[in-house]
Amino acid sequence: MSSDSSKKRKPKVIRTDGAPQESKRSRADPDQDVKYYSEEAEVELRDPNKDYELYKQTCQELQRLMAEIQDLKSKGSKDSAVAIEERRIQSCMHFMTLKKLNRLAHIRLKKGRDQTHEAKQKVDAYHLQLQNLLYEVMHLQKEITKCLEFKSKHEEIDLVSVDEFYKEAPPEISKPDITRNEPHQQTLARLDWELEQRKRLAEKYKECLANKEKILKEIEVKKEYLSSLQPRLNSIMQASLPVQEYLFMPFDQAHKQYETARHLPPPLYVLFVQANAYGQACDKKLAVAIEGSVEEAKALYKPPEDSQDDESDSDAEEEQTTKRRRPTLGVQLDDKRKEMLRRHPLSVTIDLKCKDDSVLHLIFYYLMNLNVMTVKTKVTTATEMTTPISAGDLLSPGSLLNCLYPGDHGKRTPNPANQFQFDKVGILTLSDYVTDLGHPYVWVQKLGGLHFPKDQPQHAVTADNSLSASHMEMTMKLLRTRLQSRLALHKQFASLEHGIVPVSSECQHLFPSKVVSRLVKWDALPYEDYLELSYTKDVVEAGLAEDTHLYYTALVERGTAKLQAAVVLNPGYSSMPPIFNLCLNWKGEKTNSNDDNIRAMESEVNVCYKELCGPKPGYQLLTNQLQRLCVVLDVYLETESHDTSVEGPKEFPQEKMCLRLVRGPNRMKPFKYNHPQGFFSHR
Repeated sequence: MSSDSSKKRKPKVIRTDGAPQESKRSRADPDQDVKYYSEEAEVELRDPNKDYELYKQTCQELQRLMAEIQDLKSKGSKDSAVAIEERRIQSCMHFMTLKKLNRLAHIRLKKGRDQTHEAKQKVDAYHLQLQNLLYEVMHLQKEITKCLEFKSKHEEIDLVSVDEFYKEAPPEISKPDITRNEPHQQTLARLDWELEQRKRLAEKYKECLANKEKILKEIEVKKEYLSSLQPRLNSIMQASLPVQEYLFMPFDQAHKQYETARHLPPPLYVLFVQANAYGQACDKKLAVAIEGSVEEAKALYKPPEDSQDDESDSDAEEEQTTKRRRPTLGVQLDDKRKEMLRRHPLSVTIDLKCKDDSVLHLIFYYLMNLNVMTVKTKVTTATEMTTPISAGDLLSPGSLLNCLYPGDHGKRTPNPANQFQFDKVGILTLSDYVTDLGHPYVWVQKLGGLHFPKDQPQHAVTADNSLSASHMEMTMKLLRTRLQSRLALHKQFASLEHGIVPVSSECQHLFPSKVVSRLVKWDALPYEDYLELSYTKDVVEAGLAEDTHLYYTALVERGTAKLQAAVVLNPGYSSMPPIFNLCLNWKGEKTNSNDDNIRAMESEVNVCYKELCGPKPGYQLLTNQLQRLCVVLDVYLETESHDTSVEGPKEFPQEKMCLRLVRGPNRMKPFKYNHPQGFFSHR
């Protein structure tokens, strides 16, 4: 079918648009010229919207015809050639319609452009006329302004008022009979009076200058006396230094400190002033000092000096710089990071001394480009302490002050603007640099008077004295409490690692006199290992185990029974109690998920912890919980029923006095110890 149709002669289409048809139209009759140009007149009569509708209908018809031709060709029947030819003819007619619509559109566009051009020319003409008129108006206004602003020299003189002139001036100058009626004579008379007054003031000025010279001479004499007095005062201060040391009144040292404090940045200055004030008023064991290079601090605020030899040495410098290699991109980024994380040369140190003479050293730094403060810590004790293996993180600078306030772990910068600064130099997080820079805790910013609100638009953050003063007392108390609790844990861990659970005499009544179960092992536990334990999932899912907490494992044994305990130690110990998870290996593995008595043992340690706090401040809570754990393990094993099928004596004979061995359908055991009766009962 396709070969037959290709052999047929294609019908000719007469094109009436374009330049090549001019020769044909010239040979045709003149009526043909009228038809060709008739579109220009036809544009005025036709509606553009109707032409647009005709264009859409024509396009739809063309789509339909093309689809039908495609269907007929795909069928490949011999009878479809005629139908295809008819549809081709119809399509050509539609193409002619489209070309006519195209010509009409172009004619409409040309007419619109011509009309727009004519209107634009009229507007330009009017605009030119307007500019000419405005220029003439402006020129006239300038001339008027010049005339109005003309001033005579006498107008610059501030003369006295007319009433005051006639009241004060003598009659030979004022001449009221003549000047009241003639303004010109009045002005001349007022100028004469002004000249007379100025002559009198000039004489007074000379007298005042003479008095000034006399007073200046007296001041010079007194300055010489004061300058000679300063060395005498210095010698007196040097002579009084032994007296100051004997009376513990270091006035000279305090004076030097305050002189150095003038070069501190505002946040460190606020911290220094407020900590000094708090120490003098409320805490005599608090010592504040300033460390660092004062000369470097002074150099920060000095403008760079212009050297006169720059121009003479420019040629030599250019030769040297051309020989040097340009730093790589990595070196440039490192330099930018160092500059971004640059600390102020001066720092403020605060020493908190406890009753046992142990000292917490706090060193506060200020990062100038980030506008945040950081702190480093160090602990010194009165006596040298043996460091248990499990107490490695207790006094480490990275974890000692973690979560002093809830959620304040000091790994992120509190200033929201710093993240944009980090993105420019390729710093992902500040936690990679806290080892060298210190931790930017939120309470550190508040001690320096800095506050970065997250729910409000941020403006320039400045150091606020009132903010520092409002947080100083509470923060110092929390710091001293944290140090004392960690030192107490440090001593307790030394005993626990040797299998000894230290119980103070004030807490002996909380436990029976005989406890058979004993602590075999006490060791630190990594956070990742704690998460992998099967019997700690409920604590992890409850959100009570975070990476800022400390984790330990304890092993309590009695005979063949082994009780493993995973302990979560909150940084806020002892105000926040430790959490125990238990797993008993005896006749199978027993946890809180498959044994209600194991859950009851965890409740005795975790829920009833207030009974075990002991005397305030409750630093023996952990050891009392471990001792209670040994006691409840004894009760669990001794109240277990004996298997009659096994010959021989009972492995764990009952030594504890219990009112009832078990209670309820869950066969709960009596874990509550009653003092002073010495028996165990159910809760």
